[in-house]
Amino acid sequence: MPQIILNARNLLAGNKTALLAVPWLGMFTGLLGNLSLLSYFTKKKENEVIVVQTLGVLSQYVVFAQLALAEAMPLPYFVVTSVVVAAGLILNFMNYFEWLNSGLWRLWEDFITIGGLSALPQIMWSTFVPYIPNSILPGAIAFVIAVAAVIMARLGKLSEKGAKFVGAISGWTATLLFMWMPVSQMWTNFLNPDNIKGLSAFSMLLAMMGNGLMIPRALFIRDFMWFLGSSWASLFYGYGNILCLYCFKAISKEFFFAASTGLFLWIGMALWRDTVVYGYGSPLTSLKELVFGS
Repeated sequence: MPQIILNARNLLAGNKTALLAVPWLGMFTGLLGNLSLLSYFTKKKENEVIVVQTLGVLSQYVVFAQLALAEAMPLPYFVVTSVVVAAGLILNFMNYFEWLNSGLWRLWEDFITIGGLSALPQIMWSTFVPYIPNSILPGAIAFVIAVAAVIMARLGKLSEKGAKFVGAISGWTATLLFMWMPVSQMWTNFLNPDNIKGLSAFSMLLAMMGNGLMIPRALFIRDFMWFLGSSWASLFYGYGNILCLYCFKAISKEFFFAASTGLFLWIGMALWRDTVVYGYGSPLTSLKELVFGS
């Protein structure tokens, strides 16, 4: 919300350049990640996380609309984004209340698997253009592999382990897309430090806190994918950008140290409480279970 307010102020002031501080390509990875994770948690009926992911999708879409108005995002991409967001929210809503045909839901899962797996390497590559050649080859190769994997899984041509792996791709791709968003943002900060004041410190603080609040639950139920995504977003998207803002003297020392103290105390408390609940002698045991299973 603070980023939306800041963008609105810059738009009203005619300062469209300030919105270049928010890379639409990086935001797009986050949006795809949020949509895919929304589908993942809808299946698991994790109500609180469903609300968080839905709000994440909606708030990012508002930012996309602002970027399109500022001509910081090409209009055709915004139109496609609008269609995907609308379809994703409607299908997830219908599936949550069991109003959706299982075949249609499977098609949506195939779509996000193929779309996510195709988009991830392409967006990772495109982030560093023009320092590397502009090419659609990474996305094209990933698209062919993803389509082949999905078709083989649906035709029963894969082993049980292979089919399970394909089924898990969308969740992991979503997490990796979500994890790439801070990389893209910090790369933009590095390339355009003068525009960093267009980045809202309070939005980064809320991103750090919101994702941080999900860490204890992900740790408790031993969901490594969820834990990894939440921890990464909290540390690298939220806190990482707060660190960038501090380094470029866009926030006060007090703000930075308060955020730092709060984050690391929260993570420490989450690890300690999990250790107590499970009766372990060390938080390393909890982390070992999380990564490798019990």
